[in-house]
Amino acid sequence: METESEPYVRLASLRQLHQAMADMNTARSLADTLQTVADGVVGALGYELACVNLVRPDGDLVVAALAGNSAAEALITGRAGSRESWDRRLGMGERWGDLVFIPHTEGWVLDDDDVPQWYTDGPAPRFEDEWHPSDRLFAPMYAPGPQGGGTSGELVGVLSVDRPRNGRRPGAWGREALQMYAFQAAIAISNARLRANMQRALVRLERDQQALRASEESFRQAFEYAPSGMAIAEMGGDQHGRILRTNDALCRLLGRPASAMRRYSFSDLVHPEDIGTLLRTSAEGGRAELRLGRRDGTYVWVSLRNSVVADAADGPRFLLTHVEDIEERKRRELQLAHRASHDSLTGLPNSAELRARLSSRLCRQQPQSALPADVDSMDPFESFDSHDAAYGPPVFDRGHDFDFPPGAEGYEGFDHHVHTIAPAAEFDDGTKGLAVLFCDLDGFKSINDRFGHNAGDAVLIEVARRLSNGVRDGDTVARLGGDEFVILADGLGRADAQDLAVRLRNEIIQPIRAEGRAVRVGASFGIGWAHCGMTADEVLKSADERMYVEKRSRPKQHRRAG
Repeated sequence: METESEPYVRLASLRQLHQAMADMNTARSLADTLQTVADGVVGALGYELACVNLVRPDGDLVVAALAGNSAAEALITGRAGSRESWDRRLGMGERWGDLVFIPHTEGWVLDDDDVPQWYTDGPAPRFEDEWHPSDRLFAPMYAPGPQGGGTSGELVGVLSVDRPRNGRRPGAWGREALQMYAFQAAIAISNARLRANMQRALVRLERDQQALRASEESFRQAFEYAPSGMAIAEMGGDQHGRILRTNDALCRLLGRPASAMRRYSFSDLVHPEDIGTLLRTSAEGGRAELRLGRRDGTYVWVSLRNSVVADAADGPRFLLTHVEDIEERKRRELQLAHRASHDSLTGLPNSAELRARLSSRLCRQQPQSALPADVDSMDPFESFDSHDAAYGPPVFDRGHDFDFPPGAEGYEGFDHHVHTIAPAAEFDDGTKGLAVLFCDLDGFKSINDRFGHNAGDAVLIEVARRLSNGVRDGDTVARLGGDEFVILADGLGRADAQDLAVRLRNEIIQPIRAEGRAVRVGASFGIGWAHCGMTADEVLKSADERMYVEKRSRPKQHRRAG
């Protein structure tokens, strides 16, 4: 192009320029693009030296590519100049459109700044438009503006060119060609940067996907091969709580295949008595101990622990449930609780459990409807075959500052508590109450003395069995201690309670096999009636006193001995 005579330009020169632009737009990497830009200046625009100064993220410009001089390339490639020094250069000299030309008469002030530069030697110019070795020509490269239409945007870099091959300063066509080339170079560099960023993003994405796949595989293996049960359930929506996935340990624990588990939610599998516990612990971090149903219809005690996991940042949320088998521990706990509340010999509820069950039915407030008109003149005792009233010492508390027994807090004044009252004393008016039958064995001591404690224990065990078989489901048979037993039978009238006592006594007096021999014991019953306003001890004392009245009222020879 140095031999061109403006305004005439050879077609071959245009082809060279077009090819240089095509080459820099088809380079495969940013580094290749930068070097192609520098090579195009030398090969197509007719300059002996070209340097691409690229804007770094910190704003300074680094020499990213150089063409035309290997010594200069080795010396300054990779070195950076401050943005301040470059702004100074681009603000000096003559403006040739977007180009900046700084003649040697002004450029000497730049010899000592921090911009990397190459010094060339040569004779002083002999005519006006001849190129001086200290002349400087810069072509700023601006990315296209956001509005398009040729508007300039952010500075991408600066092309530095030196020593035109024709030895002259570029004319109108040379300037236009360099300016056009710089504009296309800016586009090519911007595109190359975008491609590089996309490639880096793709590499990061692939690494993230690999890490995600590895994490998912680790989770899958931890989930599938966990020694305890695990499940993933939907959270929210119409299918809230539906089981989506279970591991092998949970399927084995419940005896259900994974395909069948996906038809259920935990609310379908939980014991009916534990559904409230499950609902209270369905949130994140919830813990619960409850029973889950097996395929064979039995239940197993488990510990549930919930946590919430998200499929993505704003994706669906799932409930991850860890299920631990605690059947053995729960069995031991229940056994310990049973031992604490039951007699070790007979297996019946013990004295403490009896008082707890009785107290749970009573509050300290005496209902007005439970008081007969002649309550002050009542005999506090009633024998087994007596037809007198049996209320025991009344306890009056008409205020509101009173204590409730365990489990009965707040009964007074609330609809869910129905006051316990006793049937009428004079006649059977159909009123049902809580009968307390106090049973004491007659002749038991002589069995212990004659045949030993093993025989006595056998008698107590058999009496306990006969009493348990002689009452209804829901009634309580308890061993108070020694040879004393107590029966709590709710919903009985006076005649019903007396009939029950007769039947139980007739069962007890039947022969009992103990230590290889048949023995007999008798039984004395006292019937007391529990009602609100009494304590458990007062109810038991009343029934005990009535039992002794009944025992004393029967001739000694009629009492069954062993």
